[in-house]
Amino acid sequence: MFNKVCIIGCGLIGSSIARAIRKNNLSNMTVSSNRSDSANKKVIELKIVDDSSSDTKKMAEGSDLIIIATPLSSYEDIISKIKDSLKSGTILTDVGSVKENIIHLVEKAIPENVSWIPSHPIAGTEESGPEAGFSELFKNRWCILTPSKKAKEKDIKLLEVFWTKIGSQVDIMEAKQHDYILS
Repeated sequence: MFNKVCIIGCGLIGSSIARAIRKNNLSNMTVSSNRSDSANKKVIELKIVDDSSSDTKKMAEGSDLIIIATPLSSYEDIISKIKDSLKSGTILTDVGSVKENIIHLVEKAIPENVSWIPSHPIAGTEESGPEAGFSELFKNRWCILTPSKKAKEKDIKLLEVFWTKIGSQVDIMEAKQHDYILS
């Protein structure tokens, strides 16, 4: 499905996505970027990614799909690190629970040739960290897509298929509607 996927932040959600990608053979290569060296070592030790580093720009380079799975407060810093290394045709998504404000923040910072399609997988447990993830976390759970103006229709469809293949039921809605319903 993808040649290279980069997951930024491999806590419960990010590591579960990585496991689901591996289990369902959705990428030739999966990499991650985490702030802590111990998290980078752990995800490699757990064999859920092929490579991991705190050098977010390096990990993002050449990726077909980049998933931001970090707190919303870190998005601006992440985007500033990766924006110049995004290749034409990259799909950029996230897993955050709020959409309207972050859509505009990211939209104005990324190149025109990148599809920015925010996602909100409605899944989780009380656990955290890379060890807590499991490939079935998204099975029979909703994932809401809130495409930005920079989203290409073919990429929206591809991301919808991605989430479906890891077990989610997908719905697409406006960011404002998403935030109203889920607040």
